[in-house]
Amino acid sequence: MTSAPVFHAPRERLTGPTVRLDGPEGRHAAQVRRLQPRERVDLTDGAGLLARCVVLAIAGQALDLEVVELIEVPEPDPRITVVQALPKGDRAETAVETMTEVGVDAIVPWAASRSITQWRGDRGEKALAKWRSTAWEAGKQARRARWPEIAGLASTSDVTKLLAAATVPVVLHESAEHSLADLPLPETVGTGSAETGSAEVGSTEAGPREIVLVVGPEGGISPEELEAFAEAGAVPYRMGPTVLRTSTAGTAAAAVLLARSGRWT
Repeated sequence: MTSAPVFHAPRERLTGPTVRLDGPEGRHAAQVRRLQPRERVDLTDGAGLLARCVVLAIAGQALDLEVVELIEVPEPDPRITVVQALPKGDRAETAVETMTEVGVDAIVPWAASRSITQWRGDRGEKALAKWRSTAWEAGKQARRARWPEIAGLASTSDVTKLLAAATVPVVLHESAEHSLADLPLPETVGTGSAETGSAEVGSTEAGPREIVLVVGPEGGISPEELEAFAEAGAVPYRMGPTVLRTSTAGTAAAAVLLARSGRWT
């Protein structure tokens, strides 16, 4: 069965028996997707609340929907955070889009010492906004109820603290002795998708474990950065016999971890 298209709506609007999808999301659903009465639609706040709906009527540039089922999708365990060194050009959007599609839970832009791109002033604010809007759109395209958090720009010191607090801290490096496919992971139980891993609204769970994965820039991670990360407990791992671009390495590595951790079973 084909999955229903996903649109965004604020959490407070999803708890009633019916909801009107209006604004840009409603206009896209009504005029671009041309959804019709009795068709299925999913609404989400992007933070785990998912409303399975059916179209009741078309209201100009909006849709009136009946909420058939309300689901709170739990946080995945383990969470996967990718620290992404700033790529050059439009490769940043590629990285954010594909990492969102495969299921990364948080993306941290990192101002590595060898990053060609630098975020300063208005340029940095615009770039961060672009990362977040890209994750938003990719989250809907991927039918995700939880969209990745896009943190503010991190320094190397910030990244070191993230690694020190992680359950599994990892640095991708082409010269590492061990392959990421051999990374030892703690015993985990993946939460699955909204279809198979949902929980009743209001249920609670213990906090998830977290894998933090660092992806370096085009020029590589400097020796000083590697040393700081090692002191924080991070171990270097390589992807395989080929060298990936910074814009694709995070996605490929996340796919390996999602499969091995049980998140994709």
